[in-house]
Amino acid sequence: MNRHKKYIVLDLGGSGRCIVGNFDGETLGLKVVSRFENSYVRVLEQVYWNALGLFGGIKQSLRQVGHADGSSELASIGVDTMGVSFALLDRRGELVSNLHYSRIPQEQAILAEAFRRLPPAEIYHHTGLQLTKLNSLYYLVAMQQAASPLLDVAHTFLMYPDLINYWLTGRIASEYTIASTSHLLDARARNWATPLIKAMGLPGHIFPEIVAPGQVLASLHPAVRRETGLPALPVVATACHDTAAAVAAIPATQQNFAYLSSGTWGLLGAEVPQPILTDQARDYNFANEGGVNGIRFIKNNVNLWLLQECRRVWAGQGQNYGWAELVSLAEQSEPFLACVDPNAPDFLVPVDMPQAIRQFCRQTGQAVPQTPGQIVRVILESLAFKYRESVDKLAEIRGQKPEVLHILGGGGRNRLLSQFAANATGLPVITGPFEATAAGNIMMQMIALGDLANVAEGRALIRRSFPTETYSSQNTARWQEKYQQYLIVTPIN
Repeated sequence: MNRHKKYIVLDLGGSGRCIVGNFDGETLGLKVVSRFENSYVRVLEQVYWNALGLFGGIKQSLRQVGHADGSSELASIGVDTMGVSFALLDRRGELVSNLHYSRIPQEQAILAEAFRRLPPAEIYHHTGLQLTKLNSLYYLVAMQQAASPLLDVAHTFLMYPDLINYWLTGRIASEYTIASTSHLLDARARNWATPLIKAMGLPGHIFPEIVAPGQVLASLHPAVRRETGLPALPVVATACHDTAAAVAAIPATQQNFAYLSSGTWGLLGAEVPQPILTDQARDYNFANEGGVNGIRFIKNNVNLWLLQECRRVWAGQGQNYGWAELVSLAEQSEPFLACVDPNAPDFLVPVDMPQAIRQFCRQTGQAVPQTPGQIVRVILESLAFKYRESVDKLAEIRGQKPEVLHILGGGGRNRLLSQFAANATGLPVITGPFEATAAGNIMMQMIALGDLANVAEGRALIRRSFPTETYSSQNTARWQEKYQQYLIVTPIN
């Protein structure tokens, strides 16, 4: 294929972004057209995404694309979002509940109620998901336990990107990768887990058709075309879960690789052809989520959240450090002063993250970091040790150690952390693409339209289009020694 084409990405994470991918017949380039608000709203004890405001921002962005790029080369549209959140529609397709954010009040009580209805081991046997995150299943159980009238009138359950796709096209369907984050999907059958849904007392008729990633859903609805000025572009069920889209864009050449989607959270895992539902996988808290190339077998850890929160606290104290400055301060600080468990509960919602880190070190009998450089170095080394721990667990479960670790997303821009990851794991580390979610979204659009034959051809396009950097492990004996100390002060989780 030689003709130029442009593909529209609607990437709905912490903020909304509209990105246009330009394919020139050989390589793919990305341009951010607009950013728009994607915020949540607290109403008493409930938290919702502002879905209607978000959709207004989406349509405004689509108008901008039409004005800036014209429509002759525009090929399709794909939506990706974070997982978990959902909305309910009535028989006419109108909202009966707002788009639920992924947290609920009285979380532990709801978990206990869900586990009373079906034991945790059996839930994992059905869904293959970690049991530590509260998501769609538990929110629905909370509604059912409260005898919510919304469930009585609900006709359709739609995950976050499925709702946006419905508003763009009028077609109701649930894309596989995003549905797999709901805790309601059967990991083996790749369809709704009917026995689980029945055991939880949920109405089974509300769950729509599942479609595989890389399929055309429908064309833009006439009402949307009138508002945006765009033609009847196909809307694709891309990899609608943003992490699934990022993993699609891994520029891998090896078959046996691990990956880390690195941002606020760090999702480290591997692609496997079938779900791994063993007791060991459950005990190690690995999840089986849907991917474009089988199953994403992943361990989800707290990642750059620690650094982001420290920077926020320091800014509030008048110390406005840039990211590069913090890394430079860490490079100049003493190595292996102390280490922390990134997943420790005290780090999830601390008032003062630097103080929480000092307190952890004090309570575990370690040296206490004082300066910003020391604290950042402790964070980065601890994250690298957490990667090593997850890689070792992954290798133990699968019976083979990966040959290389690919780091995707914005966290890969941190060169010091990338080098530490290589040092701690003993693996070559390849970083990039940094805009992996957008690249993977477009790749699946191209597969849906027949512009790419398959995932392998798409990954070859990614390799041609975006630079990567390789890090080799250094000083491995010292890192191995310090990793054993990390294991002493941090519980396996």
